[in-house]
Amino acid sequence: MDIQLKSTITCPACHFQQEETMPENACSFFYECSNCKAVIKPLPGDCCVFCSYGTVNCPPEQKGEKCC
Repeated sequence: MDIQLKSTITCPACHFQQEETMPENACSFFYECSNCKAVIKPLPGDCCVFCSYGTVNCPPEQKGEKCC
């Protein structure tokens, strides 16, 4: 299984999009938008900001593992 490490995250506050590299074995619970500086958190039920606002889920989720 090929794990994707790049995801384009969309800020829910200003809708700015930025491609980011995700950590392979951890969740990113907070993310600061480089455009508007808003600090975002995952939606309820999601483990990280990439699972909530990214084009690709985090690597642990891609593997079918619990990451948090």
